[in-house]
Amino acid sequence: MDILFSLSDLTGLTVTMLSAFIASLLLGIISGILGCFIVLRRLSLMGDALSHAVLPGVALSYMLGINILIGATLSGILGAILIQFIIKHSNLKTDASIGIILSSFFALGIVLITKAESGVDLNHILFGNILAVTPHELIQSFVLLLIVVLVVKLFFKELLITSFDPIMSKAYGLKNNFYHYLLMILLTLFTISALAQVGIVLVVAMLIISASIAYLWVNTLQRMITLSSILGVLFGVLGVILSFHYDLPTSATIVIVGALAFALSFFLSPRNGFIHYTKKGTSL
Repeated sequence: MDILFSLSDLTGLTVTMLSAFIASLLLGIISGILGCFIVLRRLSLMGDALSHAVLPGVALSYMLGINILIGATLSGILGAILIQFIIKHSNLKTDASIGIILSSFFALGIVLITKAESGVDLNHILFGNILAVTPHELIQSFVLLLIVVLVVKLFFKELLITSFDPIMSKAYGLKNNFYHYLLMILLTLFTISALAQVGIVLVVAMLIISASIAYLWVNTLQRMITLSSILGVLFGVLGVILSFHYDLPTSATIVIVGALAFALSFFLSPRNGFIHYTKKGTSL
């Protein structure tokens, strides 16, 4: 009987680890792709703001009994629109506008969740639990991965030009605002997909760290996207393994692994000038 219980526990542990590995794989690739454009466009703070801006939408979705994807997406897009509105219609700098929306939406979300009496665990939303990922969430992440790959493939040249030289892209007749909000929508969807798995607090780290490391090592966008995606998957897998082995919070461990890798890259990468590096191709 004890053997049967042990086998049952082992099976459950294996399934949990497999689900966590798959989730890390999917989120790592998505964050690797989107993170490159976020870093190149200097929108890291915007990513942080949108990750917090979805919180009121999450709360309202539970209160109204609608799909969380609808409420969170609308809330995230509204946050992005308000940030741009404040920037264009005031003398405030971009970081101040982002800070106002980030803190306001985040505070509103906490109040709504507290008063909703929906049984939603705020800690679960803030910090996530990749070990408790469901098949539905994995399917959702896989669908989002397909969407992100398709969008980037279709609009790669446009995203490339608008990321590096918005003035030139405008002269070519490209609609910069369209591609900006296209990325914001994808970023919002990624935040929602990663919400239950890594939480609001850590989702930005997944976006920024692997892309920043790739930026330090390569000098073309294609290579940056490839390396960033590989690193995102690698950090996820290593984080899951270490968290199981040492009984650590999985999402936080994933981020710490990435942060340590960034620390090494910061001192060893060619872009920072510590070692000789000959540039080839189009420079980032």
